Amino acid sequence: MFQALLDPVASNLGLSALVACIPLLTFFIMLLGVKAKAHTSAVVALAVAVLVAIIGFQMPAGLALVSATQGAAFGAFPIVYIICMAVWFYEVTVVSGRSEDLRKFFDQVGGGDIRIQAMMIAFCFGGLLEALAGFGAPIAVTATMILALGVKPKRAALAVLLANTAPVAYGAVATPITTAGSMVAGGDPTIAAATAQHVAAIVGYQAPIFAMFVPLLLVFILDGGRGVKDCWLPALVVGVSFAITQWWCSNHFAYELTDVIASLVGLCAIVIFMRFWKPKGVDGVRERFGLPPMAESAQSDLTPSRTFMALVPYIIVVVVFAICKLGIPSILAQTDIKIAWPVISGGTVLSAAGKDPGTTFNLNLLSTPGTMLLIAGLITALVYSLNNENGRYTATMGGAIKAIGTTFYRMRFSALTIVLVLSLAYVMNFSGQTISIGEFLSGSGPAFPVISPLLGWVGTAVTGSDTSANALFAGLQYSAAMSNTALANVTPDLFLAANTMGGVVGKMISPQSLAIAAVATQVREADIMKEVLPWSIAFLIGTCILVGLQSTVLTFILP
Repeated sequence: MFQALLDPVASNLGLSALVACIPLLTFFIMLLGVKAKAHTSAVVALAVAVLVAIIGFQMPAGLALVSATQGAAFGAFPIVYIICMAVWFYEVTVVSGRSEDLRKFFDQVGGGDIRIQAMMIAFCFGGLLEALAGFGAPIAVTATMILALGVKPKRAALAVLLANTAPVAYGAVATPITTAGSMVAGGDPTIAAATAQHVAAIVGYQAPIFAMFVPLLLVFILDGGRGVKDCWLPALVVGVSFAITQWWCSNHFAYELTDVIASLVGLCAIVIFMRFWKPKGVDGVRERFGLPPMAESAQSDLTPSRTFMALVPYIIVVVVFAICKLGIPSILAQTDIKIAWPVISGGTVLSAAGKDPGTTFNLNLLSTPGTMLLIAGLITALVYSLNNENGRYTATMGGAIKAIGTTFYRMRFSALTIVLVLSLAYVMNFSGQTISIGEFLSGSGPAFPVISPLLGWVGTAVTGSDTSANALFAGLQYSAAMSNTALANVTPDLFLAANTMGGVVGKMISPQSLAIAAVATQVREADIMKEVLPWSIAFLIGTCILVGLQSTVLTFILP
């Protein structure tokens, strides 16, 4: 039997916490200093974590290695499964040819104003992509679409990176939040679900504050003060409608669908608004962008039926999730298979508190969002295959099913990184490394809420994934909050939300995001980093202040 200790290194908590940081420091040094691939960095960090567990925290080698296998299993299923299904779901629209109709729809609604079109693409459509796919897909797709409008490359890169912050917390059907709940639930799926729901609700009181003003910042980035003067009203319409819906869905509906519904509502709001409001200075902005005047006779071949069919996938996914999450969740949960992980379960590995740290693996084949996305994608493929409009489109069930394999292959290195990061997190959690760091940080007293988002910011900035940042730091945040006497009256879930929100504003400066933006726009990563870093720091400061207030004078607004 092994029971984790808080201070196994020389019976000193500070020294133990310092030693426990070595795997994380190794991961960051490999990524930033050595500039190794993310999965290579994760392999090295995992090996270091196992050595620290064995030598520094006195965990038997066999137990440390088996702990890593449970983390790998959780990383593969459901995390990687959910993400790959989300990416595949978007691919169904691409291989069908319907995504091009969605682009034409943005052209039509924008009334020829490049700023409004770019805002809709980067914020609304980018939010949909982040909600379903994440992992760089929104940046790559929207940057290409915005460049096609005539936006300068550097501005396009900055715009899509900034727009991608608003939906990250609930990205890939809220995988970051689901992961945070699972990391502190001790293997209990009921506790994990309840924690994730509460964290999602708290984030719903944080993320919308930033989302409300992001569209306004986008028109400023695209066209400076003139852009704000001409387009502040439609920007606020999009931002406010998105923010209100984001709050409502995260607190009163299926939180996994928060960004899907918020993006669709924001899109509908601007479509309705643009029927009664005409943009100002359209020819002037086109001249500043080096484009010819908007031709009055230019007509789109897009019909209402084709527009509806372009939006059908997102309607289907909302319906499927609503049925599964609100209609029959208990029926689906009954099919879950709970597996006591070999070797380490049954009291063989205990936490510092003498409890099971979560050695039961939950195989939720039907109740996972990944399966819901699979069902929604197959229904979409069927609808599209039956509505090819005399061969105009290319959708087939066979093509959609084939794309599943293609998606898993394309995501193989991202998937491997996630599996390894979860292995690292489990070794650190089960050996006591995470709790030692958390116990030490809890000594920061009332200053901890201001420090808390910084951990998520660093984690996501380095790994490129809010999910990975939550896997690394959720347990640490939770244990630090639970041990901090100055926070006795504050829910520890606030700090899981703070870690998530820190990751939201760190996403734009991650090497992964910068590399994708650089490839899409042909602008050097260093030049993009120079433009985006001040925005990321400003957002981080705002997040730290907000969490600090929510832990003190604004506790009454928390759900």
